[in-house]
Amino acid sequence: MKKTFLILTLLYASATYCQTDPKIYDIIDAVSEERLKNDVKTLADFGTRHTLSDTISDTRGIGAARRWIKSQFDNISEDCNNCLEVFYQENFFEKGTNQRITKDVNIVNVVAIQRGTKYPNRYIIMSGDIDSRVSDPNDYTSDSPGANDNATGMAGAMEAARVLSKYKFESSIVYLGLSGEEQGLFGGQGFAKYAKENNWDIIGVLNNDMIGNIEGVDGVIDNRTFRIFSEPITTDETDPEKLARQARARRFYGGEVDGISRQLARYVYATTKTYMPEMNPMMVYRLDRFGRGGHHRPFNDLGFAGIRIMEAHENYTQQHQDIRTENGINYGDTFEHVNFPYCKKLTVVNAITMACLASAPPSPEDVSIGGIVEASVKLQWNKVDGAKGYKIYWRDTTSPTWDNSRYVGDVNEFTLTGIVIDNSLFGVAAVNENGHESVVVFPNKIIR
Repeated sequence: MKKTFLILTLLYASATYCQTDPKIYDIIDAVSEERLKNDVKTLADFGTRHTLSDTISDTRGIGAARRWIKSQFDNISEDCNNCLEVFYQENFFEKGTNQRITKDVNIVNVVAIQRGTKYPNRYIIMSGDIDSRVSDPNDYTSDSPGANDNATGMAGAMEAARVLSKYKFESSIVYLGLSGEEQGLFGGQGFAKYAKENNWDIIGVLNNDMIGNIEGVDGVIDNRTFRIFSEPITTDETDPEKLARQARARRFYGGEVDGISRQLARYVYATTKTYMPEMNPMMVYRLDRFGRGGHHRPFNDLGFAGIRIMEAHENYTQQHQDIRTENGINYGDTFEHVNFPYCKKLTVVNAITMACLASAPPSPEDVSIGGIVEASVKLQWNKVDGAKGYKIYWRDTTSPTWDNSRYVGDVNEFTLTGIVIDNSLFGVAAVNENGHESVVVFPNKIIR
């Protein structure tokens, strides 16, 4: 009888922590392609959203665009009984700050915060860029519709707010419109500093920059693959001694590709494969595209986890281009080039990732590992509030994703027997009673 009870208990535990959450499928169904299309069209119709463009007009320029974005967040908040805190966050930059700041300018971000019910100071952020540009980065008067770059990312953040605001989450979600990206990532710098000064506990930043193109300049057409850019280790450049200690530890214990941004990227990958198996998330082991940058980087620079989510195949005839026709090619980032079914899919990727993260307990802060010259691996970790139990993950040292796992229950240490520590990498995640998991934590201490 006891044996039968034990088997049933183990089967129940397995079912509990391998299940999917039905509300995530409801979120997938609720994202609207038509609303995304309308929002991208409205943003493109402001003519130009260059950071230095008109701020007085109600119909043209970045001022009109950011006021409209704020009005949309205000409307969403009104529909959910004022569940969003909507405000502008701005920073002043003088002419000559760099070669692309040719006059004094206020870089204004638009912020909408959906407060968590249990962990209001833990934040998952989805950002899109408000501004646009043409061939000359200092041309702030010519038409620059910026339909794909980056009205799609901004529209995605607004649509995610419309959908997720209908639900309650334990952690806070931020829907963020950043300005000044094309002039030097100034909006991200300002908001990352704002978060740091206000002691925000940021779970991660999902920077969406170009999520609407499926036909690459190389001729490839692909409406299912998307890239997740993440740097290997996220460095807080304000503490050089800490960086040196961490570098020494990585030489002997590993972790060269296991920083917090890379773990966030793996979380997006796993969530997508669980709930959207038709999609092909592609992990790219780079901060960003070769020699280029995006608005997650300023967050990385201050020690926050941040990644870039974007299309797999770019078309450079439609990026940063004056609107024109040459040799039969229509140049320019215009509305007709955006593929909205694909834009919807990548918006969904963000929405379900944020819903899962905001529903999960915090990650363990301290994870210790031991097993030198043994045929077993021992892990210890601190228990966290809201966790029903914990899950150990491991993978081959050459694998980009966590491929093996074991749920070990409500304990704070466990030994994996028969596994040699030298041949795999390990991590621990917290799991709550609904099966939602935290981001995996790579070991940061050694058991001697």
